[in-house]
Amino acid sequence: MTDSHSPYGGQPNPNVTPWSGPPAPPAPPAGYPAYGQPGQPPQYGAPVPPQKSNRGLVIGLAVGAAVIVLLALCGTGVGLFLVGGDDKDPQPIVSAPVNPTTANPQPSTDTSTAPEQSQSPEQPNNDNAVTARYSSDLSSVCDGSPILNATPYSGPSGAKAYAFANSPERPSYWSSKSVSSNKPYYAKSADFEKVSVVGCLKVIEGSEGTPKSCEYKDSAGKVVTVSLISSRYTMTFYAAKTGEKIGDGGTVNAPANRCPSFISYNKTTMKSYAAPDSGTIEAAVDKFLS
Repeated sequence: MTDSHSPYGGQPNPNVTPWSGPPAPPAPPAGYPAYGQPGQPPQYGAPVPPQKSNRGLVIGLAVGAAVIVLLALCGTGVGLFLVGGDDKDPQPIVSAPVNPTTANPQPSTDTSTAPEQSQSPEQPNNDNAVTARYSSDLSSVCDGSPILNATPYSGPSGAKAYAFANSPERPSYWSSKSVSSNKPYYAKSADFEKVSVVGCLKVIEGSEGTPKSCEYKDSAGKVVTVSLISSRYTMTFYAAKTGEKIGDGGTVNAPANRCPSFISYNKTTMKSYAAPDSGTIEAAVDKFLS
């Protein structure tokens, strides 16, 4: 038994049964002052960490399980929707237009082809066309080359014409054949761009006649004998601008019935071929351009 004292500092009453008072409260946690000791300063110790609780973990697991169930249900719903959808064909995937400036590209329905460029009569569609610089250049028409700077042929009236002929020895060489200057189709050498008609006289192979012997003096004064050979030619008219055949002039003879005043001959063979008759050439051109 402990002694009991009055809280006010008096003597104990011998007639009162000692009272032990209420049970002492539990000791406070370390670091806190004990109750009933106001005069002592509080004592601080190391902080005590709070006791860990598993409540948050339990809640997190529960929420996670609910989300998994929800996703499973959603996945099942999507799967059922994809499998159990209607029988309509799926919508086609629309890709972005190739040209970003076209808002609503439409497939082309134009089946028409691009118009072909017509060849201008001023520019013949011929790779062999040439531009004449001299009157002799118009002989290219006889080889199939149109003359770009010639006058277009628009008919016999007012047409100007040139004539050229080859020879058996030089079939690729065309020499000019003159016509009378009083003819309406006559053109000077300087007026070659005004020419619209070219007459080509081509020797007929195998048409050579019996040679005629003609005597001449060469440049050294020596007498030489030349065999003059007759032949025949076919005459054809062409448009100088396009090279197109526009008419036939018939057959023109190259007679060797008399020896000419001047002659060109081959010094090796001593042969010379007679020139087409100028009168026959004029007659053919007159008929075509009349």
